[in-house]
Amino acid sequence: MFFDHLELAPADPILGLTDTFKADTNPNKINLGVGVYQNENAVTPVLKCVKEAEKILLETEQSKSYLPISGLPEYGRFTRELIFGKDSPLVDDGRAVTCHTPGGTGAIRIAADFLYQQHVTQRVWISDPTWGNHFQIVEAAGLKTERYPYYDRVNHSLAFERMLDTLEQASEGDAVILHGCCHNPTGIDPTPEQWDELAAFLAKKKLLPIVDFAYQGFGNGLEEDAYGLRKIVELNSEVIICSSFSKNFGMYNERVGALTCVGANKEAGTKALSQIKLAIRCAISNPPAHGEKVIITVLSNPELRKMWEDELAEMRERMHRMRLLLADKLKEKDAGDFDFITKQNGMFSFSGLSKEQVETLRAGYGIYIVGSGRICVAGINDNNIEYLANAIANVVSH
Repeated sequence: MFFDHLELAPADPILGLTDTFKADTNPNKINLGVGVYQNENAVTPVLKCVKEAEKILLETEQSKSYLPISGLPEYGRFTRELIFGKDSPLVDDGRAVTCHTPGGTGAIRIAADFLYQQHVTQRVWISDPTWGNHFQIVEAAGLKTERYPYYDRVNHSLAFERMLDTLEQASEGDAVILHGCCHNPTGIDPTPEQWDELAAFLAKKKLLPIVDFAYQGFGNGLEEDAYGLRKIVELNSEVIICSSFSKNFGMYNERVGALTCVGANKEAGTKALSQIKLAIRCAISNPPAHGEKVIITVLSNPELRKMWEDELAEMRERMHRMRLLLADKLKEKDAGDFDFITKQNGMFSFSGLSKEQVETLRAGYGIYIVGSGRICVAGINDNNIEYLANAIANVVSH
C-alpha cells in the first residue's frame, strides 16, 4: 500500500492548542494562544468597513473571472502606498513590484521559492525566537537557515548587540528575515535608533533584507510601524517585503497578503516581477479575488478609509489597554514586576512564564498559552482579566 508507512504528524503547536481549548469544559477557560484579534466579548469581528465594502461589491461586481497572476494593479499600488508612504517614489516608479499572495504566509513561501529558483541566495538568517512557520517555509523551499539571537530573557528586552554580533558571521549575499513591527512572538521591536543602525549594517554587509510586515497598524500606528521598513529601503537598494491584511483588516480567512520586491532600478523590478509571477503560477496559478477587492474598495473610498483607520486604532488601543491592565493587576497581587509587558508592541507578549507554569495554567485553570510563554493580549478582556491575574499570581508564587 502507498500510505502504510506514514506516521501521524504532531499537531500544530498553536492550532492544536485551540482544538484542546475547544474541548475543555472549564466555564472560565481562556485562549491566549491563537494569534487573532478578539474584541471585548472574545469575538473576532468583521470590521464595519469590510461589511460596507462587501455590500458595494455585491451590488457592483460583474464577473468572477480569473485575476491576473500578480493580482489587480490597484491592489499592488495601495499596498505600496501603505508600506512605503503615499508620497514615496517607490509607489509608481517601477522599482518596487507587488503581487497578491494568499496571506502573509503565502508571501513568505512565494518569496522563498523565488529566491531558491532564481539562485538569489542559499542561506537565510532568522530570529530566535520567531514565528513558528518561518523555518519550515524557508527550508521547504530548499534554502538553508541560520539563527540569530533576538530576545534577552533575563531583561525581557531586545538582545540587539548579540543580534548584530551574530549577523557579522553572515556572508555577503545571505538573506535576513526581520519582523517589521510587533515581533512575533516577543512583542519587542527595535527603537528608531536601532533600526537606523540595523539598516546601515545590512547595507554594509550586503545582506538581502526580507521584512515580514504582518502587523502594520497594530503597534503604534500605520506610519509609525513602517519606520524600520522604510529606513531599510532607504539604505538598501534591494529588499523583499511580505505583508498581510489579515490582522489590520481582520480578514484572516480571506488570505489577503502581498509580496513586494524592491529592485535597484525599474529594469530589475520588471525582471523580478516576471520571475515571481512564474513562482506564483506554479504554486497557485492566480490569487483569490474577494479579499483583494474588499481592500481596494475600502482604500479607494475616503469614507471607508477613515472608518478603517478608526477601527484599526480601536483594536490597537484596546490591546494596549489590556497590557497596562494586566501589569497593574499582577502588581496588585504581588505576582512580581510585569511592567515589561507594557513596553512590548502588538498582539503578542513574551510573558516570562516558564513551560511548567504554562502547563499548570492549562491543567489547573483552563488558561491556554503557547509553551514558550507567548500570550495573545487580544484574548484578554475586562471579563476575564481578574481570573487570569489571580491564576498567574498563584502559579508564579509556587
